[in-house]
Amino acid sequence: MCLTALVIGFGSIGKRHADILNRMDEFDRVAVLSNQTGLPYETITSLEDISSTNPDYVVIASPTAQHHRQLQFLEAHFEGKKVLVEKPLFVSSNDLQIKHNQIYVGYNLRFHHLLRKIKDAVAGKKLWNIQAFCGSYLPDWRPGRDYRDTSSAKTDAGGGVLLELSHELDYVQWLAGPLEVEYAVSGKVSDLEIDSDDLLLLSGKTEGGARVYISLNYFTRKPVRQIVIDGEGISLQGDLIKNQLSQVVDGEASDYSWSELERNDTYREQHRAILEGDLSRVCSFEEGLNIMRLIENIQRWRN
Repeated sequence: MCLTALVIGFGSIGKRHADILNRMDEFDRVAVLSNQTGLPYETITSLEDISSTNPDYVVIASPTAQHHRQLQFLEAHFEGKKVLVEKPLFVSSNDLQIKHNQIYVGYNLRFHHLLRKIKDAVAGKKLWNIQAFCGSYLPDWRPGRDYRDTSSAKTDAGGGVLLELSHELDYVQWLAGPLEVEYAVSGKVSDLEIDSDDLLLLSGKTEGGARVYISLNYFTRKPVRQIVIDGEGISLQGDLIKNQLSQVVDGEASDYSWSELERNDTYREQHRAILEGDLSRVCSFEEGLNIMRLIENIQRWRN
């Protein structure tokens, strides 16, 4: 394939997408929409300039608060484009109708080999308990930038753990089905100089009856991302940073490690799946909207 890709936004995640796409054989041209100058890519500065690039594939990697306007523009002016929107889909759910393009949402952890292994292991199993934890330190996210000036620190830009760390909300449901919230604590509790939420504590259950506990925060100094699942004949303990999984399934213990797996690998596999039409692990637009509805439900508990 000799395709053209356009990345909208050139912050840390936009740069990551552009660099990955530029190294993929499927693309012979990568352009960027950004107001920055001196970028190592062909650069346009407005949505109206997109027609000059006529991209086959578009990645929206701008601040979350801009996603709706940018998707609306693409729907009004283009047809048949494949578009990946970085998670979360929007700041809040809305009634945007998608008719002309194929829209997907960037929950790339579905492509992590550990979670794929877990999904195979839990298929058909009665699950009792799921615990997911993701904690990291916001000032360390973007070296060289003042965390207080980033979109992550600002509610009106779409920042906060509930939106930016929503991978756990997605993959728990991808593994175990729709989640019903029974109790949640959501708000700012630390001394970080931000106005966005830095903590989520959630308890709920799946349609299958599994109890679910999710904890997300911006203030754990050493990053942690782990999942523990127990059920009938099954116990799983996964570390998504060390890329290690220990499992006991029907009395047989196994340990797995993906030492060579890098963060960019999940993004690359996600891009390739969309391009090839293998959508079994890709988050659809409707699934992305369902995540937004879940987030809004959790926000009602905000302290």
